[in-house]
Amino acid sequence: MIEEILPVDVMSAEAFGDDGDVHLFPEERAAIANAVPRRRREFSTVRQCARKALGELGIPPVPLLPGRQRAPQWPAGVVGSMTHCSGYRAAAVARASRLHSVGIDAEESVPLPEGLLDLVGLPAERDMVERLGAHDDAVPWDRLLFSCKEAVYKVWFPLTQRLLGFDGARIDIDSSGFFSARFLVPPPLAAGSPVPRLTGRWMHRDGLIVTAIALPCP
Repeated sequence: MIEEILPVDVMSAEAFGDDGDVHLFPEERAAIANAVPRRRREFSTVRQCARKALGELGIPPVPLLPGRQRAPQWPAGVVGSMTHCSGYRAAAVARASRLHSVGIDAEESVPLPEGLLDLVGLPAERDMVERLGAHDDAVPWDRLLFSCKEAVYKVWFPLTQRLLGFDGARIDIDSSGFFSARFLVPPPLAAGSPVPRLTGRWMHRDGLIVTAIALPCP
């Protein structure tokens, strides 16, 4: 599913359920020693996906530990992203020589809880969600907006090591399956050059919303 909206330079793997027999490195087990069972299952399965994707790059299994803000720490020379929601886990990786950063997100295909759109969306984004919903009510556009912002953040953070608020970038969603993000704060730098805008793709299928952004090297 996720591979359909990622470029060919990106290797990915996904799972629609949890395998109870996932190998974790001791360092990984220590990282979730105090986590609730659901979190341990998510953590384990998404790392199994990540190791499958890394294997497609010829990289042997290594511990994948959470770093700052719980962002995964990838092997040297690799960029990547992980995501999980109810019934879905996925990871995407690429060589750092091909991509500066990659961000993926998955969400259940349900509307945001009451009042959350006001916190997540800028006024222009809320208007966009209303317009899109008037033409197609099969997609929970508010949830898609949230997912786009999550994918943007996952591209942003490895480049900046800084948090990004929901008001830090404006999202424009195209109903054909594409979206863009324009930063409203000083943009991230990639190889010393500012990146004021990102473009990505989205998919709505089988009760899931998935979004993906890949920031290519020149």
